[in-house]
Amino acid sequence: MTALMVQGCGSNVGKSLLVAGLCRAARRRGLSVAPFKPQNMSNNAAVTVDGGEIGRAQALQALASGLEPHTDMNPVLLKPETDTGAQVVVQGRRLTTVRARDYAALKPTLMAPVLESFTRLRASHDLVIVEGAGSPAEVNLRSGDIANMGFARAGGVPVVLVGDIDRGGVIAQIIGTQAVLDAADAVMVSGFVINKFRGDPTLFDDGYRLIEARTGWRGFGIVPHFAAAAKLPAEDALDLGGATAGGPLKIACLAPSRIANFDDLDPLKLEPSVSLTMVSAGEALPGDATLVILPGSKSTRSDLAFLRAQGWDIDLTAHVRRGGHVLGICGGYQMLGRTIDDPEGIEGAPGETAGLGLLDVVTVMTPDKRLTRTAARHAATGAAMEGYEIHIGRTEGPARARPFAFVEGIPEGAVSASGRVMGSYLHGMFAGDAFRAAFLSALGAPSSARYGAEVEAALDALADHLEAHLDVAGLFALAR
Repeated sequence: MTALMVQGCGSNVGKSLLVAGLCRAARRRGLSVAPFKPQNMSNNAAVTVDGGEIGRAQALQALASGLEPHTDMNPVLLKPETDTGAQVVVQGRRLTTVRARDYAALKPTLMAPVLESFTRLRASHDLVIVEGAGSPAEVNLRSGDIANMGFARAGGVPVVLVGDIDRGGVIAQIIGTQAVLDAADAVMVSGFVINKFRGDPTLFDDGYRLIEARTGWRGFGIVPHFAAAAKLPAEDALDLGGATAGGPLKIACLAPSRIANFDDLDPLKLEPSVSLTMVSAGEALPGDATLVILPGSKSTRSDLAFLRAQGWDIDLTAHVRRGGHVLGICGGYQMLGRTIDDPEGIEGAPGETAGLGLLDVVTVMTPDKRLTRTAARHAATGAAMEGYEIHIGRTEGPARARPFAFVEGIPEGAVSASGRVMGSYLHGMFAGDAFRAAFLSALGAPSSARYGAEVEAALDALADHLEAHLDVAGLFALAR
């Protein structure tokens, strides 16, 4: 075996989840398998074993494969900073920041590192399962493409196309994709999968046969909606909306426009004692929340302006006055301070912005990005913590004399004199069962979830689900 590529008829058709499930299925068959995504666009990143960063979805796929995340699994990561520009991370390291219009000129230079990373993975594993990005039907982006058919042809990798029946029009999705593809690209496609079906799949028999007849592509199966996907980390901020039905401890998380590394919330969603609410633009902060979380941000000063435009600064002040708790993580920690200064214009126009003033600290943005996995000890409870840091900026001030945690004996983060406003650079802190239990206990709520075990069980259930509804052996045979 060598490689198989899963492309989609559009974004959010379930490619990432299918790749994770196929990786787990391959691993359970005794294969050494690795995930690969040539180009990803996400502000939800993971720190890798080799000290870089990749998309969080590829970290989950690595877990499904029984591997540590590595920068080769996602050699190009685009991290949006504005509506028209993004930071470009290549093989785990920041290369530059470009406007969307200028990225087209940069793309052709990125195929070399993409193929370099892919070649290393393919040489080290029995099977590499590749995930495309967006859709190959976006033929206006085909020139210099490294994400879909451009990569498939350069790497000689067969493609399976995924259509999402839940959004409607799946027949047109698949047949229409073939219609707009260049003939040399279309020949790379070996078949299709129908994803997210609800109800009796036999009702789609005629549609399934029609797609096969019109395209000449083989169908590899119809995948029913997989409810346990809710237990797996969300890839896209669009998947975070609404509230979880849970227990009496009300936790609210603000959702700024450039929210980043929101996997911090995933373990809290699984706690029966917790009701977690995402507060979106135009919504007020719930008055009955015990804890408000300010999450990470890819553009801290811009998101602080967004926060103020929603009136959330006023809501937060009232929340603290009522005796509520606040936790700022990474960019959220920076927002809680007195000022955020970006003298070099690293995240936008140079300048200084007044913070929320809930912690007596100041932040200065610096060009160096800190990327590291971190073990710590929670100052208030003594509980062991594990997480990761992925940020720019240096935060100092009197509140640092009351640290949130200790990292190898060195103070990390800050806490207000009341103890109710907390800030930390440690992402992923709630994934550890011991710390999460100690933190929630201090807020008056028990913890019963076993996060890592539940994610592993969900991945196994996902592999079972795909084995039951897809011709997995046939898919893997394509890779030979």
